[in-house]
Amino acid sequence: MPHPSDSRKFLTLPAVQPGADVSPATLLCALVALADEILALRSNPFPIHRRSAREAIRQVGAILEFLADIRGRGSALPASAAVGFSELHLALQKLRHLLWDCARPGARLWVLMRSELVSNEFQMLVRSISTALDVLPLASIDAAPELKELVRLVREQAWRATVGTEPADAMAMRSMWSILGQFKNGIAPNRIDLRWILDHLRIRSWNDCSEEIAFLEELFLASLDDDDEEEEAALLGSLMAFMVYCRVVLFDAVDDEKSSEKQSKARARAMSHVNLDHLRCPISLELMTDPVTIATGQTYDRASISKWLKSGCLTCPVTGEKLTNSSLVPNSAIRNLMEQFCHETKVPIPEPNGKPKRDLTRTATPLSAAATEATRMVAAFLVHKLAVGTNQERNKAAHEIRKLSKSNIFNRACLVEAGSVPWLLYHFSSSDPSIQDNAVAALMSLSKHPSGGKAIVEAGGLGLIVDVIRVALRVEAQQNAAAILFYLSSDEEYRTEIGRMAEAIPTLVELLREGTYRGRKNAIVTLYGLLLCPDNLRKILVAGAIPALTSILSSDRADLVNDAVAVLAKIAEGHDGTTAILKSSAVPHLVAFLRSSTSRSGRENCVSALLSLCNNGGAKAVSLLEQIPVLMPSLYSLVTEGSPQAGNKARSLLNHIHHLHDQEDLVMMGVVHAQ
Repeated sequence: MPHPSDSRKFLTLPAVQPGADVSPATLLCALVALADEILALRSNPFPIHRRSAREAIRQVGAILEFLADIRGRGSALPASAAVGFSELHLALQKLRHLLWDCARPGARLWVLMRSELVSNEFQMLVRSISTALDVLPLASIDAAPELKELVRLVREQAWRATVGTEPADAMAMRSMWSILGQFKNGIAPNRIDLRWILDHLRIRSWNDCSEEIAFLEELFLASLDDDDEEEEAALLGSLMAFMVYCRVVLFDAVDDEKSSEKQSKARARAMSHVNLDHLRCPISLELMTDPVTIATGQTYDRASISKWLKSGCLTCPVTGEKLTNSSLVPNSAIRNLMEQFCHETKVPIPEPNGKPKRDLTRTATPLSAAATEATRMVAAFLVHKLAVGTNQERNKAAHEIRKLSKSNIFNRACLVEAGSVPWLLYHFSSSDPSIQDNAVAALMSLSKHPSGGKAIVEAGGLGLIVDVIRVALRVEAQQNAAAILFYLSSDEEYRTEIGRMAEAIPTLVELLREGTYRGRKNAIVTLYGLLLCPDNLRKILVAGAIPALTSILSSDRADLVNDAVAVLAKIAEGHDGTTAILKSSAVPHLVAFLRSSTSRSGRENCVSALLSLCNNGGAKAVSLLEQIPVLMPSLYSLVTEGSPQAGNKARSLLNHIHHLHDQEDLVMMGVVHAQ
C-alpha cells in the first residue's frame, strides 16, 4: 500500500540522490531501513506482475542479509563503499515506489493496462541493482564470506534476468482491449470473459469493483490537469465504465450496505454538530482552505496569516501574544473536518490556490466512445431490474442508480433516457425501507438534470414526493424528498406546479418546524425557491412559515439561521410579507442577528429584510426599529465595514430612522408653538 505521505503521480519513480558528504555508515543504516520496507510488501498478493515483484523482493531479501551482517559486525567501512551504497539506495527507492504501486488496492486494472511500462521499470531497476552491487568493494567490506558470495550471485542473476509481461497478464490485457472494442461498437461482452478478467485481477466483490472505480476516478481527475494526457483520460474513462458494468451486471448484492449506511449516518450526525464559523479563518472570516497552526496554538488560513506576518506583525491576531517563531504547521485535522462538513452539507470546497477543484460530477460529455455505450447498457440493465426484478434486485438496481447518478451529468442523462424515473417513482410507495430510501436518493440526483425534472413532473411525481416527506419510512428518505422539491423549484414552471399542490407548502413548513437538521435545511432552501413565484407567498404565510422561521433564528446552527434570514428577507419584499413579519416577533430576532452575526451574506440579507420592512411598512415599521437601541451601532458598523451593497442598504435604513426623528422633532416643535 502506498505510504500516506506519498503524493507523487502513480507509476512515477522519483528518488533522492544521497549527498556526497554522507558517510558509508549512514548510508548503510538507510539501506537496511529501506530494504525492511520493501520486504514488508512480500505478503501482498501482486495479482499483476507477480513473478517480477516476487523476484525483486527475493533479491532485496538477500541483499538485506548482507547489509544486516555488515552493520552487526560494526567494522569500519571503506570510503569507496559510498558510491555503491548511494546507487543501491537510489535503485531501492524507485523499487519501493514501483512495488507500492503494484500492490495498491484499487490499482489492479490500471497496472494491467500499463503492463509494458511496469515491465520496463522492473527490468531497469533490476539492472540498476546489479550495477550498484558491481561497484561495491566486497573485498574491503567485513562480511561473512557466504553472504558475499550470495551478493555476487544476486548481481549475476540480476544482470542476466529478462523481465517481461507475464503471459497470463498479456492475455488479460488483450481481452480487455477486445471488450473495450465491443463496448465501442455497442456489443454487450460475454459474462464469462468478464469473469475471467476479474478473477485474474482477484477482483471478487462489489466492493472490490468500487475500489477500482474510485482509484480510476482519482487518476482521471489528475489527468485533466495535463493537456498532453487526453488519450490517457479517454482510456481511464473507458476502464471506469468497464468496472461499473462489471459491478452492476456480475454482482448480485452490495457488500456491507447496512454497515455503510450506518457509517454514513454517523458521519452526518457528527457533522450536524459542527459550527461552520469554527472552520473560518479569524482574519478573513472565510473557510480555511489551507489551515495552519502558529506558535500560540491558534489556527488560520495560510494565505491570511502569511500576509499578516509579512506586514511585520509578529503577534497572534486572536490572543495578541508575541510569537516566539513564525513557523506555520499544517492542520490536517481541521482540513479534513472542513472537507467532511462541506461534503455532508453540500457546501462547495474551496481550493487553496484559487483554482476550481476538479469535479467529475460536472462531466456532461462522455469520457470515451466505449464509456458512452457501456453506460447506456448499464442504464438499460438497471431499469429492467427495477421493473421486473426480485426485491433484492430492485434494491440493488436503485442503489446502483443512486451511485451512478451522483457520479456525473452524463450518467444522469443516460439513466433518464433509459426510463428510470417512472420506475423510481413507483418504488416511492415500497414497503421496504431500503428500496424506498435508494429510490428517493437516486431520484434526487436525477432531479438535478433538466430532463430528469421534466420526467418527474410529466410522470405525476410531485404528489408522490410530497407523500414521502410526510410519511417516509426513514428520515433520510424524507430529507432527500425535500431536496428533490428544492431542485425542481429552481425551474419557474415547476415551482408554480409545486405551489398549486394543496399539501406541498404546508408539508414543507411542518418539516421546517419538526424536521432534522438536514430536513429543515432542505425545507428552508425549497421555500426560498418557491418564493420566486409571487403566487406562492400568501400560501407560505398561511402555512405558518414566519413563526417557524422565527424560531430558527434562535438556533445555534449558524447556517440554518443565515438561510432563515434570507427567506425572511425574500418574504419582506412583498407588502403582505411585511405585514405578516411586523405582526410576528421576528423583528427583535433579526436585529439581534444583525448585531451578533459574523456572516457577511447573513448580515446583508438581514439589513435587506429590515429595509424592505421600512419601505413597505412605512412609519409603523420605522418606529418599531427606532425603539430597539442596539440597531443603530450595527448599522453604522455595516456602513463602515460591510460590503458596498450592505453599506448602501444600511445607509438607506439609517436615513429612514433619521427622517422619522426629524418628523417627530417637527411635531414636537409644533406642539410647543401651539401652547
